[in-house]
Amino acid sequence: MAEQNIPEVRGSLRDFMLKVPEPIYRCSGIKILGRRIKSVLFSTDASIIRNTNADAVIAVYPFTPQPVITQAVMVAADVPVFVGVGGGLTQGHRVLNLALHAEFQGALGVVVNAPTKNETVKMLHDTIDVPIVVTVLSEDEDIEGRVAAGADILNISAAGRTPQVVRSIRERFPDLPIIATGGPTNESIIATIEAGANAITWTPPSNGEVFRDIMEAYRRGEPHPDF
Repeated sequence: MAEQNIPEVRGSLRDFMLKVPEPIYRCSGIKILGRRIKSVLFSTDASIIRNTNADAVIAVYPFTPQPVITQAVMVAADVPVFVGVGGGLTQGHRVLNLALHAEFQGALGVVVNAPTKNETVKMLHDTIDVPIVVTVLSEDEDIEGRVAAGADILNISAAGRTPQVVRSIRERFPDLPIIATGGPTNESIIATIEAGANAITWTPPSNGEVFRDIMEAYRRGEPHPDF
């Protein structure tokens, strides 16, 4: 079958953006509430979120979740947002309240941390109407218990071992939706997809890194660089 021609419309100013690595488009994607998601941007930076071509955003951060942060991210984003609602430092009914608030704000799904108890996942499953994404750090975790409690999607974040963890879980759960970190290179992204990930989270360069490259080009008298 011949490759399909895809028309492209570009701008002169906003065409400068952070583009997700091309290998991510090889994954199957996950169809969530009618949307097909392949690339998920890992960021809470409004300027980064607004200037990327990722399919969705995962807004998790190392502090107690706050609805005002969720609101700020969703105002900035022009794509769906998965919202972190705790499960580590934040537990129990507070997780449920944050998840309800995130759903009412328009989140595509809620994300809970690895320490979240299955009882909390079950409570979320019985209450909210958006997908529950459970973070997984190892293939040795109680994946069966997570699924039984109501986890809709796994978010696998195992650093350099992510492909191995994805492969192990995929062998046991052939139809379970899996989002996984792609790692720093095209090769690591491809390895994660080939292991069975349906969608890939991508960590973009920071504002400081982008500014550094731009300013270095300017100091050399060169034009604005592309990314």
